[in-house]
Amino acid sequence: MANSALQARGFQMNQTVEEIAAALEADAFGDVRLSVKGAAEPSEAAPDELALAMSPKYASALAGGCARAAIVGHDADWRALGLEAAIKVKHPRIAMAALTSFLDEGPEIDLGIHPSAVVDRSAAVGKGAAVGPLVVIGPRARIGANARIAAHVSIAEDVVVGSDALIHAGVRIGARVRIGKRFICQPGAVIGGDGFSFVAGESDRIEQVRRSLGTESGAMTSGWSRIHSLGSVEIGDDVEIGANSAVDAGTVSATRIGNRTKVDNLVQIGHNAKIGEDVLMCGHAGVAGSAVVGNRVIIGGKAGITDNVTVGDDVVVGGGTIVLSRVPAGRVLLGYPAMKMDQYIAASRNWRRLPRLFKDIEALKKAVSIGGKGD
Repeated sequence: MANSALQARGFQMNQTVEEIAAALEADAFGDVRLSVKGAAEPSEAAPDELALAMSPKYASALAGGCARAAIVGHDADWRALGLEAAIKVKHPRIAMAALTSFLDEGPEIDLGIHPSAVVDRSAAVGKGAAVGPLVVIGPRARIGANARIAAHVSIAEDVVVGSDALIHAGVRIGARVRIGKRFICQPGAVIGGDGFSFVAGESDRIEQVRRSLGTESGAMTSGWSRIHSLGSVEIGDDVEIGANSAVDAGTVSATRIGNRTKVDNLVQIGHNAKIGEDVLMCGHAGVAGSAVVGNRVIIGGKAGITDNVTVGDDVVVGGGTIVLSRVPAGRVLLGYPAMKMDQYIAASRNWRRLPRLFKDIEALKKAVSIGGKGD
């Protein structure tokens, strides 16, 4: 770990175990004045590094390294692990979040505006911001204080980006997008591109299938007319967007993402979608146009939500699940089509029993047939 990374987040070189524990709001034991310069896996830790051994699985690996101090679970016997000092934490993953925040400085971007950046004369860049090489900021855009914008980012006209944003390399932000404070966007994401919205004439095959549930035959549609996106995207505070994800602009009203929502890599959010607060969307998930997702919803990897449906608050959509209709609040879903988790598990047991059931039916048919001949 680079020295500058440690210093950038307040984790100074040669900081003591006691000081680190205080920053994590945890208890320290043993030689609490022992200094460390960074963090490492237990089996790879040097004597001057803090080993991360919060679970028994990782604690057992301490013997393979040279750590003198470690972060361990609340119930761990640190002396038996051969340590000189230890920090005990009750919630390992929360402690990991705090510690990694200390250690991660993010991309290296010099303060100010890089000479190769192109910033429109009508744009405003806030105090303390850092704008990297080959960034383009369009007319009337407003960039908040202390924002950091890495290389090759393009920000279109009339965009607003809140303070303390971190926008990684290669991000594209379309016209009129509004983004709140402390936004984090990973490389290659596109926010505010046109929605995927096309319409045909009266012979629209898609609409025919919707009406007939696939029972009517007809010619395939030819000739699509594009519906342009006149709206944009509105994103709340403390939102994160993963690498190569796409958030489409609304057709007329804005596509919206609520405060504190976290979006993984390769996620698609369609035009006019409304995503609530504290939502978690895992990789390859997709929300189709005009869908509404409530607050605190968890959407697993490769899950999909079809257009124009509403998913209530506190719903969990399991990985690979496809939601085709309205979902009441609090429900846990699995499968395609989505069904309640307990129903899906019961159904999957029955699916596995089908081969045996068919054999039993065949045996019964043969028995009835033989019995009938005997009569």
